[in-house]
Parts: sequence; C-alpha cells; structure tokens
Amino acid sequence: MREEKDSMGVFNIPDDVYYGVQTARALDNFPISGLKADPDFIKASVLIKKAAAKVNTELGQLDKKISEAVIKAADELLSGKLLDNFVVDVYQAGAGTSHNMNTNEVLANRAAEILGGKKGDYKTVSPNDHVNCAQSTNDFFPTAMRLAALLKSRDFLKLLDSCLKSFAHKGTEFFPIIKAGRTHLQDAVPVRLGREFEVYSKVFHDHKIRIENAFNELKVLGIGGTAAGTGLNAHPQYQPKIVSELSKLTGFELSGASDLMVSMQSMAPFVSVSHALKNFVLDLTKICNDLRLMDSGPTTGLSEIKLPAVQPGSSIMPGKVNPSMIEMMNQICYQVVGCSTTIEYCSQAGQFELNVMMPVINFNLLYSLRILTNSLNVWNEKCIKGITANSERCKRYAESSLSNVTALNPLIGYLKAAEVAKKVLATGKTIKEICLEENLVEKEKLEDALNLEKQAGK
Repeated sequence: MREEKDSMGVFNIPDDVYYGVQTARALDNFPISGLKADPDFIKASVLIKKAAAKVNTELGQLDKKISEAVIKAADELLSGKLLDNFVVDVYQAGAGTSHNMNTNEVLANRAAEILGGKKGDYKTVSPNDHVNCAQSTNDFFPTAMRLAALLKSRDFLKLLDSCLKSFAHKGTEFFPIIKAGRTHLQDAVPVRLGREFEVYSKVFHDHKIRIENAFNELKVLGIGGTAAGTGLNAHPQYQPKIVSELSKLTGFELSGASDLMVSMQSMAPFVSVSHALKNFVLDLTKICNDLRLMDSGPTTGLSEIKLPAVQPGSSIMPGKVNPSMIEMMNQICYQVVGCSTTIEYCSQAGQFELNVMMPVINFNLLYSLRILTNSLNVWNEKCIKGITANSERCKRYAESSLSNVTALNPLIGYLKAAEVAKKVLATGKTIKEICLEENLVEKEKLEDALNLEKQAGK
C-alpha cells in the first residue's frame, strides 16, 4: 500500500495502481452499479488531457518536461495500456469530478514514473496543477461527452448506411412480387413487396440525415470555460488553440462555443442526439413489427417472407423457429427510448452555472449508441440480408384480397363496388365472378381493372 493525501486527509491505496487518492475515495463512496467508463469516453478524456498539455506548454503555462511526460503517458493509454485503472462507477459525484480526477491521477502517476519518480509523487507531476492545468471538471467533462459521442458516431452511421443498402437491395430483389396491402391490419389494395423494403431503406436514409445533423451540434466545444464558463485560470488563447488541437487529434471539424457559459449549462445538444436516436428507434420498432408479422406462421400466419433461422425457438416445441433477431432489436429500441427519457429528465435538472447530472446523461447516450451499433450490425448480417420471399403466398393473398374491388370505383362507383364486396364475402365467389354474373362491367375492362400489376404500380 502507499499513502496519499488530498485536501480531506490521508488515504491508503494499493501501490500497484495508477489512480490516486480521489479516485480511491470515489471507489469507496460509489459502489453502485459495477459499470465503468465507456472506452470511447476514456479515449476522449485522455485526448483532452494530451491536447491541454501541448497547448499549455506552447502558451508558457506548463513546464515542457512535464508536458512531454504527460503526453507520453497519454499516448500509452491511447494505445490500450493501463485502462484497467479507470475504475470509477458511472453513477458518481455530480458533474463527473470523480472521472476527471481518475484521468488526472492515472496520467500524473504514469508521467511521474516516466520522469524517474514514483506513483503518488505529485510534486513531480500533479494531477490538479499540471494534468488539469487550465481546466475544470465543468468544461472538461461536457467536452469529453461530446467527443466520445462523436467517436461512437462513426461506426453507428456506417451501420445505418449498411442497413439502408441491405433494404434497398431487397427492394430490388422483391420488386416483381405483388402482395396484399394492409391498412388497419385489414385487406387493402395490392402493393409490391419490393416497394415495402424500398420504403424501409428510405426511412433509414432520412433518419441518418437527422442523426448526422444532431451530431453536428456536438462539434461545438465549451472547453476553456473552466469552472463557470468565465475562463478563469486559462490563457486567453487557450480555447482556440485546444479546439484546433482536438480537431487534429480526432479528425472532426470542431469549433469553440461562442458563449462558454451556455455550453456548460445547456445539455440541449445531447438531448438533440438522444431525440434523433429515439425518433429513429420508433420507426425501427415499426419496421421490426412489420417483418415479424410478414414472417408469422409458418402455417397459421401470413408467412409472406422468411426470416433467417438463427436458433431453436422453443425448449419444448420441436422444430419451432422464432424471429429472434427481430425480438432482440425490439428490446434494444425500447431500451433506447428509456435512455432518452432519462436524458430528458437530467437535462432540465441543472442549476445555475452547471448541470451536475452530466455523468448519467453521458452514460445513457453512449450506452444507447453502443447497443444500437452492436445490434444493427448483427441484425443486418443475420436477419435483413438473409430474408427470402414466399412469392406464392404473396400472390395468393394479393389475388384474394377483398380490397381489389377498389379498382372498380371508376367503373361502377363506390357504393356499387361495396355491394360487390359484401356479396364476395357472403357467397365465397370472386369479384370477377360477381361482376360478370350481374353484367356490371365488360369482361375486357374488368380484367384490365383487376390486373394486379396495374394496381400495384411501378
């Protein structure tokens, strides 16, 4: 064990760990969920510290030797080393001070070793005075939140693109297949199976644009505001320089907030992303439900399509196969809606110059992005790409749909067509048979009107 001291007194810490006294206090205070910081959030945090060390040295605020050691330690962390030292629970002290100090202490202790000192030797490299130079948790944490979400956006947006392409491919493949349309879960005029899948592709495309626009709001950073958005203890050139450095390190076109106090108080950009995700999963739920219904059966349901079988569907019913990937995706959608609700409540819970609920906002947003990314990946590969069509079942339903009578409206009028529909139900005869028996329409015109290809359109 080693003994470390902070403003509250002395605390004993295992000698082999790189975190320090304030992290140890957080471990002791918050044994809540067992959930630790997301890897992208750790990466974003370390990138900020690396950029700050470089910029503060350029501005004459930090000794070059210390800066170089902090940067070297940061690069080690970015390569994957020492990440098991980020141990603070996601449910922690307000605003994320515990996480900030966890980051500061790991970097300070490793930098001290690099300079020939020992862990806990904060005279060599201080977590507060050196690693946290020109920063406060209050501007560091929301900046790390933004960068972490942006880092996750890359894979997420790629998967949205992959899914919409898969649906578009199925749209082309299934285009020749005509099926019964349904509104209110009742027979409606015929449609093309391929058009339904094209619509799903367009829905994904439109949501991708909305989500991209929301992510763009996160590219405006409030770093440099320090404790209350006034920039206290930061060099006047610190903000533009660190924003420029973070742009280089992340590859994103970042900009500094025009009002640092606004960026610290308002959680609106995170709500925008959360709402965009929520909006998306509401449509995704509808698509999942459509696919499940079209695959229902196989003998007592619609069975218009076949979803790929990925596992046995029952522990007691032999041969049963369930839409497991669809069921998984529905659960993900409901979880994301719940995360969005949490973010909404937390957003309004700030007071004066700070929103102390940032840790739970951060957790729920990053968690939503992580589970959506992972689920869309397997859903696309193990479900969407392997969907096949039951063309004979689709054709049979399309031909027998009572709503095909709609095509007769221009020829015999709505009320007469309604009478034909009632007689079809009552007698079991076809629309064509009733119309010919009662001489309602000439045979040639009738066949033209009831042509499914014509009704379904192009």
